[in-house]
Amino acid sequence: MKKFKSLLLLIIAVTLVFSQVPAVLAAEPIDEVRDLIKDYYVEEVPLSVLSKPSIKEITKELDPYSVHMTKEEFDRFMNSINQKLTGIGVVLEEHEKGVRVVQSIPAGPADQAGLRAGDIIIDVNGMSLAGKSAQTAASYMTGEAGTSVSISFLQQETGLVLTKTIIRKEISLQNVEIKWLGGNIGYIRLNSFSEDAAEQLQKGIQTLDRAKGFIFDLRNNGGGYVSAAQEALGLFPNVGFAFQLRERNQEPEIYEALEQDIQFSAPVHVLVNKNTASASEMLSASIKEQKGAILYGQKTYGKGSTQFFFNLSDESVLKLTTAKFYSPNGTEINHVGVTPNITTEVGEELAAAHKDHLIKMYSSYKKLPTLAEVPVTKTFTITMNMDMNWNAANMKNIKLIHIGGEEKEITIQKIDDRKIKVIPKEPLLSKAKYILVINPNWKSKNNREMKSGSYVEVSVK
Repeated sequence: MKKFKSLLLLIIAVTLVFSQVPAVLAAEPIDEVRDLIKDYYVEEVPLSVLSKPSIKEITKELDPYSVHMTKEEFDRFMNSINQKLTGIGVVLEEHEKGVRVVQSIPAGPADQAGLRAGDIIIDVNGMSLAGKSAQTAASYMTGEAGTSVSISFLQQETGLVLTKTIIRKEISLQNVEIKWLGGNIGYIRLNSFSEDAAEQLQKGIQTLDRAKGFIFDLRNNGGGYVSAAQEALGLFPNVGFAFQLRERNQEPEIYEALEQDIQFSAPVHVLVNKNTASASEMLSASIKEQKGAILYGQKTYGKGSTQFFFNLSDESVLKLTTAKFYSPNGTEINHVGVTPNITTEVGEELAAAHKDHLIKMYSSYKKLPTLAEVPVTKTFTITMNMDMNWNAANMKNIKLIHIGGEEKEITIQKIDDRKIKVIPKEPLLSKAKYILVINPNWKSKNNREMKSGSYVEVSVK
């Protein structure tokens, strides 16, 4: 199996590790850049571009992800990632107007200041970021904890340009997040395809080993290492191929998924959105094509290109797009994105994926009429068609599950021989949806067993 190790698909503002090639020995960096572009850039570049008098003018004519960093810019960036992680807490991608926020770290300084995924940071401390690399932009935003930085950004939601003064702080980025959802559904969120992503994901799967289904969340995941995506694809049983790579003047080459010792042991639903990019799109396209999981959400970002870092003789760095990737069968991703199997409204991805897991799990149960627009103080009365032996009943057979969340604590009150009342210990959440499940482990007073379970869907005002 081939492991595609060196190419990168993401620039992370708070933490990044990347491969480098040995410094190219040439008299002038601009000549080195010209040679590298001629040899490695993903497309043929006309002489009229290569003959431009400065590196910046040359790279400006390439794609947005090919940029040059001076030694000073590169050193500032390296200092920011080799020490404690301090800054404003954003994951960035190049954009023609500045740098685009791929992810705003929850509860980080940027998140608290109102920066959201999709917003475009256009200047830092009055310095324009147009044409700057994500690494360079990150170096301007990082600094000692407690110091401030002024950020101007184009808000995606309103189209307004806002300026905020943000206090830097140490950032703790948990790359893999896991938790249990109601119905024994395991939830795993991956924030980036770091070098150890597959190892962390396997630990998460082990922790959730009793799961009857999984939700793998790639929303706002801007990508990472190609090799990490190959390894992560190896977590999906029966997914044999990772991606198709096309370099300039080379035959397309198909790379295999790298099978892992620990794999998903139950059906997987994958969440994506418009900020799911690069390596995340590679994985999404592959599992969709090979039916390794079901995708929920919105069409992804559409970054199907890979970059490599080249050291230059003056210690500056050229980041260059060297190839494009496609699905294993050759479906285009760049500027196109990946369309999910099931399209949802923004913010409804998790609830839709969770609900489908639950409905499939209880497919043999009788579905009762939906309870719509109930108050947050709602209690539920369950009526049986014969006298029940409530004293011998296990009340844990009744479950109230928040769709998209956890199982809710309830108490049970006996009303009479045929009726019981289900009382949530806390008020229901407004606008939320629930499913009330009655499992079929009940006996009547004359020892007759309940034939099948039942469930009812509930929506709250």
